[in-house]
Amino acid sequence: MVKNLTEGNPLKLLFFFALPMVVGNLFQQLYNMVDSMVVGRFVGEDALAAVGSSFPVVFLAVAVAAGLSMGCTVVISQLFGAGQIREMKITVSTALISLGVVGLVIMGLGELAAEPLLNLLGTAKDIMPDSLAYLRIYFGGAVFLFLYNSLNGIYNALGDSNTPLRFLMVSALTNIVLDLLFVIKFNMGVAGVAWATLIAQGLCAFISFFVLVRRLMRMENEEAKRGLKFTFFELPAARRIAKIGIPSMLQQSIVSLSMMFMQGLVNSYGKVFVAGYTAATKIDTLAMLPNMNFSNAMSSYTAQNMGARRDDRVHQGYKACMFMVFIFSLIITAIIYLFGPQLLGLFLNQGAEGSAMSYGLSYMKTVSVFYILMGFL
Repeated sequence: MVKNLTEGNPLKLLFFFALPMVVGNLFQQLYNMVDSMVVGRFVGEDALAAVGSSFPVVFLAVAVAAGLSMGCTVVISQLFGAGQIREMKITVSTALISLGVVGLVIMGLGELAAEPLLNLLGTAKDIMPDSLAYLRIYFGGAVFLFLYNSLNGIYNALGDSNTPLRFLMVSALTNIVLDLLFVIKFNMGVAGVAWATLIAQGLCAFISFFVLVRRLMRMENEEAKRGLKFTFFELPAARRIAKIGIPSMLQQSIVSLSMMFMQGLVNSYGKVFVAGYTAATKIDTLAMLPNMNFSNAMSSYTAQNMGARRDDRVHQGYKACMFMVFIFSLIITAIIYLFGPQLLGLFLNQGAEGSAMSYGLSYMKTVSVFYILMGFL
């Protein structure tokens, strides 16, 4: 359902708009988390280390997709808030074509660069075959990753965070079933969880696309009534998206590059250290979801209100967003300190070395105290 973010209490609007986004991103994170949980518990530490070693490269691809989709969200939100429906539809079409092409390019580059990147990270030789298999299969579905992120951004731009949540729930459940089927039933190991992720992401992208097309076709505009021609791609629209999306992409890519640097250091300490670090980073990623999605909700809220010339509401929304960041950061930090070992136990099997648990717990407790600062940034 399309939602107007220019009216109503900012705190209530942002919370209930961000809530489905948090849950939706939780399901999106389940792709890689379930991969790690299944291989860690049913295959072993080597398989978990293999998936973990490839994660920084996967995160870089996600950062590029998410950064570019932010350009889609902001531009489309502004047009929707201003009531420029025809221009909004053209921008939607332009965004999907542009990010689809970028996804194809990343798919090709990823296949070629997978092994050099893993070597650069210092991936251990005994887990290299599994890491390489996981990464190459994942990049094979890069176009689905980019299309889904752009579609998710478009739904958020229209004030609808519930529809993507439904798609992600179906996709995540599909991924879980396929993970268990491919690993336990067919003994496909790390390659099995990679194929499960690719299939589930493709399903989510296709469903999201067809539902969005039907929704846009029902949205009337005065220009169409006057017989003005609709174009599927306009260079000015692509430039507007790139103007916002590229800086956002670079910002998120810097974070992912720092993760790659960290992974290289971690790999030098051996696979037990890698296993503990991998388990901890999965929980760390989940812990940051609320603050990340409050920020995404604020972007759509700000863009719609700026488009409607309601600048006064932007400042009110900012204060509401910072309040939510503060409260949720305190709660999450407390949960990690109280239940850290139990959370790590979801990824490390009972036969895992105690040092892996110790490494992971030290990492989690250290980074959790900075969640408030990261939320404000």
